[in-house]
Amino acid sequence: MAERKHGLPAPETVSTVHTEDWDQGVGERDRHERVAFVGLDLCEATLRNVEFSDCTFRNARFNCAELADVAFVNCTFTTGNFFDATFADCKLTGSMFDRCTFELMTVTGGDWSFVGMPGADLSRASFTGVRMREADLTGVRYRNGTLRDVDLSAAWLHGADLTGCDLRGSDLSALDPAVTEVRQALISASQAVVVAMALGMRVVED
Repeated sequence: MAERKHGLPAPETVSTVHTEDWDQGVGERDRHERVAFVGLDLCEATLRNVEFSDCTFRNARFNCAELADVAFVNCTFTTGNFFDATFADCKLTGSMFDRCTFELMTVTGGDWSFVGMPGADLSRASFTGVRMREADLTGVRYRNGTLRDVDLSAAWLHGADLTGCDLRGSDLSALDPAVTEVRQALISASQAVVVAMALGMRVVED
């Protein structure tokens, strides 16, 4: 299992929920704390205004699920499937993803600060207008992906592959081109100044 930032352990859970439990009433609750969800099938489900705190999701399937204003605070996702899942204005601060798949996942708005996604393949995922301050994106593969208007301040980007990625409007103050692959990435002129300064260059007017 990938380590959480700073080596912190995953929160301990005090109860376990399976798909049958979810279908029999657990899924109607608007708050879940320190619950281990095992093999949960939320394919094509719609979740709104639900809060999960210090929960663990093992082998959960969120395929084609639509989530709006849902909070996953300090949660852990292990071998989860997020194929074509949609997150709108969701809060995932402090959550950790380990060996999950994100093909065609779409994230718009919301707060994903301090999230951990080291080594994730995000090449066919899209993040727009998302807050990802101090996110652990070490070694992520995001070739030709979309990271538009994303707050990446203080994010961990060492070893990330952002080749051909659309980074327009995003905060690139934490980007070090010496340790992050950014060939053919799409940025604006103002962002180019930030990148040049990260390389130690001095930017002056003509």
